[in-house]
Amino acid sequence: MCGILIAISSPENTDSLRKQVVHLVKRLRHRGPDWSGICVQKRSDQVAILAHERLAIVDPVHGAQPLYDETGQLALCVNGEIYNHQQLRRELKATHKFSTESDCEVILYLYKEVGAELLNRLSGDFAFVLSDASTGAFLAARDPIGVCPLYIGWDNEGGVWFSSEMKALADVCQRFQEFPPGHYWSNESSGFTRWYNPPWVSEQVPCGELDLAAVRGSLEKAVKRRLMADVPYGVLLSGGLDSSLVASIASRQVALLNTDGDNGAAEPRLQSFSIGLKNSPDLVAAREVATFLNTVHHEVTFTIQEGLDALADVIYHLETYDVTSIRASTPMYLLTRKIKALGVKMVLSGEGADEIFGGYLYFHKAPSKEKFHVETCQKLKALSKYDCLRANKAPAAWGVEVRVPFLDRDFLDVAMAIDPDHKMIRPGKIEKYILRKAFDDEERPFLPKAILWRQKEQFSDGVGYGWIDGLKDHADKQVTNEMMKTAAFRFPHNPPQTKEAYLYRSIFHQHYPQECAAQTVPGGPSIACSTAAAVEWELSWKGNLDPSGRSVGVHASTTCKAD
Repeated sequence: MCGILIAISSPENTDSLRKQVVHLVKRLRHRGPDWSGICVQKRSDQVAILAHERLAIVDPVHGAQPLYDETGQLALCVNGEIYNHQQLRRELKATHKFSTESDCEVILYLYKEVGAELLNRLSGDFAFVLSDASTGAFLAARDPIGVCPLYIGWDNEGGVWFSSEMKALADVCQRFQEFPPGHYWSNESSGFTRWYNPPWVSEQVPCGELDLAAVRGSLEKAVKRRLMADVPYGVLLSGGLDSSLVASIASRQVALLNTDGDNGAAEPRLQSFSIGLKNSPDLVAAREVATFLNTVHHEVTFTIQEGLDALADVIYHLETYDVTSIRASTPMYLLTRKIKALGVKMVLSGEGADEIFGGYLYFHKAPSKEKFHVETCQKLKALSKYDCLRANKAPAAWGVEVRVPFLDRDFLDVAMAIDPDHKMIRPGKIEKYILRKAFDDEERPFLPKAILWRQKEQFSDGVGYGWIDGLKDHADKQVTNEMMKTAAFRFPHNPPQTKEAYLYRSIFHQHYPQECAAQTVPGGPSIACSTAAAVEWELSWKGNLDPSGRSVGVHASTTCKAD
């Protein structure tokens, strides 16, 4: 992942604005430590300054940004990957001259051909801003789910800013907010326009037949697309179903690439990475999967104190005070530092499957297929504020990119068109049953049976139950009862309801004291990562404020000793 910062304003103070952008974009350099680039497009009526901090994954020699078209008038800054760029390049090269092998360069020429309609031609994860010096036109856009972060802000001079993280906007914009996924903003619209609008976005209940072969085939293609890289890569492996399936498919693809003699940046064996407290469930399960897949496995253990010491840095990079996100992001933050030290820049991960298939344990209590489906839709639409935020920003703190095959646009089209009755959890059908069944291959197993049918563990639980207990104990020592009595006055927006939440909110406020910063984080009641609506499914949940998966009463095991 890269970092982008763009300012579009009046041209009177171009020099000082450029200096300001150069200063502020350094706050994003952790996202792109490989190179920096800047472009100034000055006209009589406006100036556009585009700055880029690069993490080089594809065409590391020639793909520096900003990218330009053949006239030099069209400039582009992108954070992301366009997985179908080779196909698009073949369609465009007859009429346009490419200057790099960057997967993102196709955006320039698609824009010249079809304008904002280019977004429906892209298969990828992206946040970009494109500016045309000849006309003053600009286009900012974000991928369908919000895998790549993007924020928008407005300053006192009438300028509009775009940034990969809000930390670059906090001191210059009087107001800023998340740029919504699946939308674009242009000089013509002067507002958000939704470009990604499949049926599930409006929460229409589908009636599609279950095709296990289509589920399996579309996920395999999604993983294969995400192996596009010119640098060493690997997989995050928790030992749960989702990351293990991604690792299994990726290991098969790497073997095929080696057989074909076109392995690109792949090693002869796929590298896998896991983290946990000593003897945690995830470490044990990940070890079993790695042995089964014959990966080069790297196992990292951390102590509760090491996690506590990292909290302030984690919250700074995450830009959230959400309890579940911080619990899960801290081990991920520690792990990706080790990954970067081993020379790996990109890893695949399993985020998104629980939202698509209703994999969280609270889905056991879904009262109907209609409410089950609506919940999955709402969870998907909120991913940019939770799991996508975690999976992007925690690794990006160390210049590591995470790719998420389950959130592939084509895979979503297949999985979200299935009648939700097939996804319902019933006696004899564990959560994510159809995903497990799609990969239950007796002749050539993807995974050991014990892993394929392992019950859901939230990442913050699976790294060791002692981690969450340690966080709660730490918060109890830091936050007094008197503090809790005045929490709603100190933090009127989303007031913290527990001492753990109060601790995180206090740290967040130290980094980001602006009220609009607090408003970028969602709130409301939740049980085991549910929406507020799902809390109503079970009367006993209404007074339970714990987001852990152990709190819903259906988990098979609730104890794990950790040293």
